[in-house]
Amino acid sequence: MKRIKAVAICTALGVAVAGLAFAAPSYADPVSSSYVLVGSDTLQDSGNALANGTSVSGTGVRVTAGNSAIGSFDAFGSAAIQTKPSGPYFARPAGSGDGVKALSRSIDGGLFSVSGNATPAITITGQVDIARTSSGPVANTSGALAYVPYGRDALSYAYVGTGLGEITAAQLKSIYECTLTSINGAAVTPVLPQAASGTRKFFLTAIGNPTLGSCVVQNGVAENDGTVITAGQIIPFSVASWIAQSNGAGQDRTGSALLGSAVAGVAPTTGTGTTLAPNATYYANATFGRDTYLVVEFARISSSNAKYDPALAALVDSTKAKSLTNFGATAATSGAVKKKFGFLAPSTTAVTRANLT
Repeated sequence: MKRIKAVAICTALGVAVAGLAFAAPSYADPVSSSYVLVGSDTLQDSGNALANGTSVSGTGVRVTAGNSAIGSFDAFGSAAIQTKPSGPYFARPAGSGDGVKALSRSIDGGLFSVSGNATPAITITGQVDIARTSSGPVANTSGALAYVPYGRDALSYAYVGTGLGEITAAQLKSIYECTLTSINGAAVTPVLPQAASGTRKFFLTAIGNPTLGSCVVQNGVAENDGTVITAGQIIPFSVASWIAQSNGAGQDRTGSALLGSAVAGVAPTTGTGTTLAPNATYYANATFGRDTYLVVEFARISSSNAKYDPALAALVDSTKAKSLTNFGATAATSGAVKKKFGFLAPSTTAVTRANLT
């Protein structure tokens, strides 16, 4: 439903939507003559809403580059995507890590490919402008990338069954090392999303970097999708994504899963149904709370650089009410939209530089 809407809006505004010559998908992605976002599944629903236009906050909000529509691509779908008119088809970036790599190759001109995707490695210079990532940067003050805070999220896990509603970080570590196989008498099997997932990376770090045991199910499943687990299984899950899916802001993929808590005595959310909202206490947890980011080339947002691009800089300027990184309170701001998708304001608005990946 979301993808159909994206195509309809882009078509209405004169943004080309091309049929695939390389590999025909089951749906159409936007093709943007403006700016392109790829990467994290955790940020994609809110990013799509801002790019395509939404009234989820109570009034119409849409982020554009001047009067030009921007294109936000999902982390999962057809194997290959085309992001710019007449541009090459290349492997779809499937998550945070692939998104930042695609941006890096768009900058440095190196060959881009995705592990497990049969699409051939190809040069994608200038085809990606912004990467969505739920993983933070390794700071380097002279790095070519700029990580701009997007919103505050938190990590927990989804589960199917009973007795698994609260599992501590220490227990989770043992579960993923396969030395703990039941909780409160309930058998438990650990599952992990695809390797490029920022949620996977953050979760494993949060629970103490376990040495993964042979019981861990790793079959490339999508992150933030409760339908991929069955009775007794657990999988890392973004709390923001859970809220967005549960309250109707995002596509509901929770299935029969429930959201557990990895912080003793603290629920990740407040409210129920369409009033579900972040629990600020859980989000503030030093282990399981996390900031998320949009990543751009630093030179393009630095006004003193010859590559400075004022339109791109405006898209990630948090002081602008309808930028991608804004976190305002009023209904007409991007921040109000992101709150409906389960995000709180990031812990900082400071931009961090990092190396290409």
